[in-house]
Amino acid sequence: MTYDRRQEELVLADGTRRHMDLDAFLLHWDDLSGMRPADLRNALKTARDGEYIKADVTFDDKVDEEYSVRDQVSFFFHEGKLGLEACFASDAYGTEEEAQAALSPLLNAYLQRHRATLIGVDLDGNSWKPLVWEIEIDASTRGRDMADLYRIGEGALALVEALESGELTRVTALDLIRSGHAHTLIGQEEGPWLDVKSAHYDLKSPGGKIAIAQAVARFANGEHGGIVVVGMRGKRIPGGEVINSICPVPVDGRTLRNYQQAIEQHLYPPPDYLDIELAPVGGGSLVLLHIPPQPEEYKPFLVHGATVDGNVEGAFISIVRRRGESSIPITAPAIHASLAAGRALLRRGELPRDEG
Repeated sequence: MTYDRRQEELVLADGTRRHMDLDAFLLHWDDLSGMRPADLRNALKTARDGEYIKADVTFDDKVDEEYSVRDQVSFFFHEGKLGLEACFASDAYGTEEEAQAALSPLLNAYLQRHRATLIGVDLDGNSWKPLVWEIEIDASTRGRDMADLYRIGEGALALVEALESGELTRVTALDLIRSGHAHTLIGQEEGPWLDVKSAHYDLKSPGGKIAIAQAVARFANGEHGGIVVVGMRGKRIPGGEVINSICPVPVDGRTLRNYQQAIEQHLYPPPDYLDIELAPVGGGSLVLLHIPPQPEEYKPFLVHGATVDGNVEGAFISIVRRRGESSIPITAPAIHASLAAGRALLRRGELPRDEG
């Protein structure tokens, strides 16, 4: 990638040219994949040295400097550094101080997990009703292309939108809980990816250990993964259950280990990338269990033990998965079909490939 001073154009690796004005130019989304941040930074340094210049992004089929619709995520170059900017409109904050105080905990927690830091939340002085806010981000570029950086900006905007609208996904809910914004889940229905419990599972009893293993297995056997939150209370409504309050649970140095051991003892195979952690909440903590979507070849996840008519049967095997806000057993025909398919592959001398 180079900068053509005569034409005032950025020349991409494939020969595509993007015209540059004094303080802005336009990139297409397809330009970002494979574009190394270091190459763009060096080209912009040649073009503008330390002066500020902004790179907007468009998804239009044809890049038109005047008429293309810019996306909410863009890049900027200033004083030798390449940064990321994500813009959103909101009248919820009257000053930059208010916006910074409200959004910094959420964004800092999210960005830290993506090797990035928050520079600040600034007000676009040219906006008026609704106000437009600019989230400026400094992200590590090691092992990333420009498309990777763009997605970090997208994630930041998704979190802000979820915080303000209450419309959650498994991923945004996870970040909101981790960053101390668990209250945003109040009013949210339990469903295919969310289950809450007001008190600890009784991990000193066989029944309690089996219960937490089954709670994890329900999401591991499902299609979308899920979150189990211990320390939130649900309320029955027609057709389901909604979260109506937060009730922090007592924790100590062995809390997470006790949960981990109960799951290890009663769930097979161990789910990939299962997270068990404490999440801050006013006056205490929640226990947060995150079960990402699991590879199909690992299913079904088996729970060693079952509760039958109120009695714990340690020698039984139970297989459950999530449907809506409840769980259902995996049927005998489904289990037999999986076993038969696996035996057929073994008979032919074939094994499923590990995609990891």
